[in-house]
Amino acid sequence: MNRVVVTGLGFISSIGNDRAAVLESLREGRSGIELMPELAAMNDRVKLAGTVKGFHFPTTDPLDWSFPKNVEFSRTQLRTMIPNAVYSVAAMEEAISDARLDSTLVSSPETGLYCASAGSAWLTHLAIESVLTRGPARTSAPTVVTGMPNSLHLNLTARFAIKGASVAFNSACASSSHALGSACDLIRLGRQKIMFVVGAEDCHPYNILPFASLRALSSQSDPALAPRPFDVSRDGFVITGGSAVLVLEDADHAAARGASIYAEVKGWGQSSDGYDVVAPDPTGKGLARAMNLALKDSGFTAANVDYINAHATATIAGDLAELNALKTLFTNDCRPQVSSTKALTGHGLSLAGALEAGICCLALKEGFMPTNGKVGKLDPSCEGVSILAARSDVAPQVAMSNSSGFGGANVALVFSTI
Repeated sequence: MNRVVVTGLGFISSIGNDRAAVLESLREGRSGIELMPELAAMNDRVKLAGTVKGFHFPTTDPLDWSFPKNVEFSRTQLRTMIPNAVYSVAAMEEAISDARLDSTLVSSPETGLYCASAGSAWLTHLAIESVLTRGPARTSAPTVVTGMPNSLHLNLTARFAIKGASVAFNSACASSSHALGSACDLIRLGRQKIMFVVGAEDCHPYNILPFASLRALSSQSDPALAPRPFDVSRDGFVITGGSAVLVLEDADHAAARGASIYAEVKGWGQSSDGYDVVAPDPTGKGLARAMNLALKDSGFTAANVDYINAHATATIAGDLAELNALKTLFTNDCRPQVSSTKALTGHGLSLAGALEAGICCLALKEGFMPTNGKVGKLDPSCEGVSILAARSDVAPQVAMSNSSGFGGANVALVFSTI
């Protein structure tokens, strides 16, 4: 099969709106979590979010929206946009520039796009309300498009004139990891030369508050105390929004055009817990299977893995399940360094897999391993797992990124240096 490499990255995130800013935040252990006034005003329990700076969506009218000057839209384009599509256009443009792709390569039958998003709950609510109160005849087509769960996919394929394969994925918090693994397979099989992989979410109370109802979110009001993956005092996750884009490319194609390479996508694995609608299998056996399949696909063994970007969201059940999975695969003879960068970024839901895969690529390219962050006292269950309480400047050669979602969906991705 063809080899697959990562040749471009783009970020709009709580810890920075481009690759350089994200890299600096990771090196410094800088968190993007802060108090979100509009969220606090709508409920008395959840107040923190991984806010996206420089983007503002004060009303449902796109003409009231503001974003950095380098992000441009026509009035026609804005009519069908949702916030996470705005983030994604900016991240896509950075990734395209970073990979040095010209317009003929972007809009080629050999270039596709796989994306993941839960849609925009805010604008879906508006669309349904309009149909019910004003009637179908008085509800505009753009309003309906903004309410669709695949609105991100519709907007990106049109904006960038994508001619190759394109699919919108939805498997909860494993969504963009599923997108990346599936995109990798398309290139391996020779069906595409380049694939854009996009993960994105809004950062809006309508996307956040349902998880508060599930008692999954932290109730802390101090950003320094949440989220705290693997900490004994963790009390839930903090949601973030934004977009992360990776350019996956056939290795020979990348070499022929002299592209710079971040990392090679060596393999991936997926599994299902078959356990519960929301709760993970406490034994971690499902995630352990996904990691084991990823290693087999990559040709590596557990002893080859230097760093793992854990899914760990800072829920008690989720972190413990992942710890059990890690202990199943990695014994005393091979203990990779582990961190959950959600302590810094927040949990991006459908965005999480792509964001953390991009972070793994930065770690491999730049030669460091990012901190877990905010750990005061490790949960005793972490014994036997090497949690990074501080950044490590030891350069990893092989990195794994884990993702798990409601319904027991698990994905593990393996990257290596070239």
